[in-house]
Amino acid sequence: MAKKNKYIFDSKIHVYRATKRMSQQELADLVGVSRQTIIQLERNRYNPSMLLAYSIAKVFDVTIEDLFDFKEG
Repeated sequence: MAKKNKYIFDSKIHVYRATKRMSQQELADLVGVSRQTIIQLERNRYNPSMLLAYSIAKVFDVTIEDLFDFKEG
């Protein structure tokens, strides 16, 4: 039986990106990842490293907690 993650998160990256009228590719270029990584993050299918989460937060001038809603799983 697979162990379920204790915490889950919902990404709000797409909301901040839309507010700044920024494409997925533009954000990817700014933080040094592929567009596919941004797509997966926005779909909550990829758990980012702390450095990537911090880098994205800096782009939007928000905190990591602003970008992701964390919940008990």
